[in-house]
Amino acid sequence: MVNNKPIVAILGGTGGLGTGLARRWAEAGYQIIIGSRTQDKAELAASELRDLMQERGVGSVQVLAMDNIAAATAAEIVALTVPFAHHTSTLLSVKNALQGKILIDVTVPLIPPKVARVQLPADGSAGQIAQNILGEGVRVVSAFQNVAAVHLQEGQGMDCDVLVCGDNKEARAQVIELVEAAGLRGLHAGSIANAAAVEAMTSLLIFINKQYKCHAGIKVTGMENS
Repeated sequence: MVNNKPIVAILGGTGGLGTGLARRWAEAGYQIIIGSRTQDKAELAASELRDLMQERGVGSVQVLAMDNIAAATAAEIVALTVPFAHHTSTLLSVKNALQGKILIDVTVPLIPPKVARVQLPADGSAGQIAQNILGEGVRVVSAFQNVAAVHLQEGQGMDCDVLVCGDNKEARAQVIELVEAAGLRGLHAGSIANAAAVEAMTSLLIFINKQYKCHAGIKVTGMENS
């Protein structure tokens, strides 16, 4: 059977969020490329994901390991899950490889140690920074900032919404397909400028998680008949 799903690369895909997304998308039948600054870290994460997929009986999905530039070159859709401190440098390194593609920016501008306090950058958001750096040739879509990595690592579904921001409606729709493939509900949330509000909510959720000892997400109400 021919797999018509796009090849998805996850840059910085060796951390909790990256491996969680990789697991969800691999289970949904997507070919996954784990990207990292170093090949050996990518190989380790890819090997662990392949073993997990085999245990779960999902043996037909290909999981590859590459450095970030090679991963961005080989994929059709690229997700960026690096810490904010490495956001700009990673974008600059893969800028040419991303032209004509969709970049899903999952980055949140958290500045340790005060990660429970909103500290948005001068450009407005990490998503806006990405769009500014990459230019009009790349359709940047901001998503997944409000989903706890621990939930993505779990096997069961999640009652959680993902707000999807980007200037291109068709690109947002493609990302919403990936959101739903990961077991969540994706919602169109407007232009990349709106990513500032979504990214800011992450710090609020971090505070709530600490206060109530939980892994909170978000849920938009009043859409039952939509």
